[in-house]
Amino acid sequence: MKLNKVHHIAIICSDYPKSKHFYTDILGLEIIQEVYREARDSYKLDLKLNENYVIELFSFPNPPARPSRPEAQGLRHLAFEVDDVATAAAELNAKGIQTEPIRIDEYTGKKFTFFADPDDLPLELYEK
Repeated sequence: MKLNKVHHIAIICSDYPKSKHFYTDILGLEIIQEVYREARDSYKLDLKLNENYVIELFSFPNPPARPSRPEAQGLRHLAFEVDDVATAAAELNAKGIQTEPIRIDEYTGKKFTFFADPDDLPLELYEK
């Protein structure tokens, strides 16, 4: 088997309008399409980054919470590459999104920081 790329990441949110605002207006992902699926009472929002389909954002009635801290088994975080971590973190902070102190990856020497989406899912900014 030959994998070509990661096709998309699916995220189930607890507050669809809040998460839609976060991923589109705060992070700047672009909407490909938004569909309401009546049979599931659920929205599905397809988002792209630089013309690449990256995230499916779902709403479902009363989804169970998933722990993210302390670190739980499973997917650890979603990381976004940026040109300058300090600049990107400052932009998030100016929009009311708290970031952790910037750290240096001991293996690559690159800067990185973490922040959270509206459901406290861990997200990372990693310097190019």
